[in-house]
Amino acid sequence: MISEKVLIVDDDLSVRKVLAKVIQSNGIEPYQASSGEEAVRLLQENKYDLILLDIVMNGMDGFEVVQAIRGKGIHTPIIILSGRNEDYDTLYGLDIGADDYITKPFNPVLLGAKVKALIRRNKQASSDNQNYITLGPFQYSLKTFKLYKNEEEIPLSAKENLMMKVFMENKERVFTKEQLYELVWGDVIVDDNAIMVYISHLRNKIEDDPKKPKHIKTIWGLGYKFSE
Repeated sequence: MISEKVLIVDDDLSVRKVLAKVIQSNGIEPYQASSGEEAVRLLQENKYDLILLDIVMNGMDGFEVVQAIRGKGIHTPIIILSGRNEDYDTLYGLDIGADDYITKPFNPVLLGAKVKALIRRNKQASSDNQNYITLGPFQYSLKTFKLYKNEEEIPLSAKENLMMKVFMENKERVFTKEQLYELVWGDVIVDDNAIMVYISHLRNKIEDDPKKPKHIKTIWGLGYKFSE
């Protein structure tokens, strides 16, 4: 059985040892980084289920670590553990991308429970996200076959729905009219007028300005592509 992995980031060895024991007692595998710089490097090279992060460290501090890894597109859940209990620090840490903020000294049982709950919640969210294609303001449900823009459903006909699914599964790919007709209509005899009509219908439904489309773009001489 593969165990969850938690990265402990603190420049105090004694604190890291205590945290490692708490993590191990909850059936989770602890890994350690003694600086913010080391943490950023490890997070680029390895996958962890959660990060326990101190704020006050030599070199890169905890806030800088949060900003650095979120800026690199790393969405691993972060619990900040800090001796600083000012409201500003808590709000700032959460605002820049941390998921929770716990002040030292901490209750080991409570910390263990929070770690497991956050890992479980993140895995569930990741599982749910696999049922959707999300591009910019658009979200397409692979379960219900519904399209949403800014969380509002956009009603589509069967052919529009299939064309939108093809586009969203292949963003920035240029499709010729022949390819679109075969994928959407299942035929190799292309009806240019039908394609133009459905492209126009889709643009009217999803574009802010259908006359100046930003999403379904015409690539002259080639076909069409979808951009988020």
